[in-house]
Amino acid sequence: MAINAVLSAVVIMLGLSLARVHVVLSLLIGALAGGLIAGLGITDTLAAFQEGIRNGAQIALSYALLGAFAVAIAHSGLPQSLAGAVIKRIDAAGSGITAGGMIKYTLFAGLVMMSCFSQNLIPIHIAFIPLLVPPLLLAFNRMQIDRRLIACLLTFGLVTTYMFIPYGFGDIYLNQIMLKNVGEAGIDIANISVVKAMAIPALGMFIGLLTAVFISYRKPRQYQQLAIDKDARDAVVKNDDLGKTAAEAPSQSKIKTLIALAAIVTAFVVQLYTDSLLLGSMFGFAVFMATGVVKWRDADTVFNDGIKLMAMIGFIMITAQGFAEVMKATGEIAPLIDGATNLFAGNKAIAAFVMLGIGLVVTMGIGSSFSTIPIIAAIYVPLCISLGFSPLATVAIIGTAGALGDAGSPASDSTLGPTSGLNVDGQHDHIRDSVVPTFLHYNIPLLTFGWIAAMVL
Repeated sequence: MAINAVLSAVVIMLGLSLARVHVVLSLLIGALAGGLIAGLGITDTLAAFQEGIRNGAQIALSYALLGAFAVAIAHSGLPQSLAGAVIKRIDAAGSGITAGGMIKYTLFAGLVMMSCFSQNLIPIHIAFIPLLVPPLLLAFNRMQIDRRLIACLLTFGLVTTYMFIPYGFGDIYLNQIMLKNVGEAGIDIANISVVKAMAIPALGMFIGLLTAVFISYRKPRQYQQLAIDKDARDAVVKNDDLGKTAAEAPSQSKIKTLIALAAIVTAFVVQLYTDSLLLGSMFGFAVFMATGVVKWRDADTVFNDGIKLMAMIGFIMITAQGFAEVMKATGEIAPLIDGATNLFAGNKAIAAFVMLGIGLVVTMGIGSSFSTIPIIAAIYVPLCISLGFSPLATVAIIGTAGALGDAGSPASDSTLGPTSGLNVDGQHDHIRDSVVPTFLHYNIPLLTFGWIAAMVL
């Protein structure tokens, strides 16, 4: 029996990542292995990989501008003000495991809301995490909060928002990519409500979140109080800005807060009307410069800080694009799906489960739900029609299959983002503390509830 190159490449990549090989190397080795297994040879495999890297150039530029926009927001003092207010309330509540229980759950809700808003209302995606989370680490440590829970909170907002709410990233995923590809594959999408189609899978994500909060990670977990955590906390309380001393930091003011809100609204409106996060971030950054929040002489420094902030994540995403291109070049994604269809025997229940499972494998490897949809839609739509799935159920299957694996993929920004904020002191492992927890709490319920949606819609 022939070994499927795509499945092998994904297994190799995940295995190396779990063995603590760097994600970039894991993706590269997995891509080479997949290409060789498919018979592409070294030359063709590298050519496909390099083509994917070129396709990822726009992603890299978008992430750089998102980082610059996020750092400009930090200049306005919004993240520091929020973190400082939380820390001061915790200080007032006292220390201990049970102190400040209401503050703890309010903080949880705030992190979920911020991660949700970063996908549509404030289009900075994951760039807010390394700015907002590190100053809060000392507070997390004092309350003995398990950082795996924080990773789950952030990933919930990052994934659930785009797969359920058709605005911002959700508009791109649900309307511009999913419905467009479903329509081109032969289904009339005129009367399909993506919110209705994805409501049941989104409920599965919510149940996974509740499980993480109230069952899996409710017990206290102790972390070392390192100097870097204390420095970040003190900088926030003293109103430091981007590592400056309190005397050098710009003072907080209502004007700066209003300007920051105006910049956020500007970025949102531009992104909404141009469908470009790159342009939205650029215009938002321009507002900060035009109003003097980011001074002209500091613009280069702020922009460079933004690039540094997102450099590693952007590089991993570019490498993931190369991996994805090699997977496409092998020509073995379709055989993987065709081989699975032989197990269906006209059984809709088995068919839905296998289609969702394949989506999980593909997205885990590629690291992007947005890249998975075009790959599977052209094959899944005719298959769903032949098996008698309704158009709404078909959309639910494809939308869920694409989102499956985003949480829990080593190469996904939905796990890389939380790690970038939680591991600044070296006490949060990307694979064991971000990838595995989010995989267990979101992919399993998403697979289950996606299957239920396919059966009842």
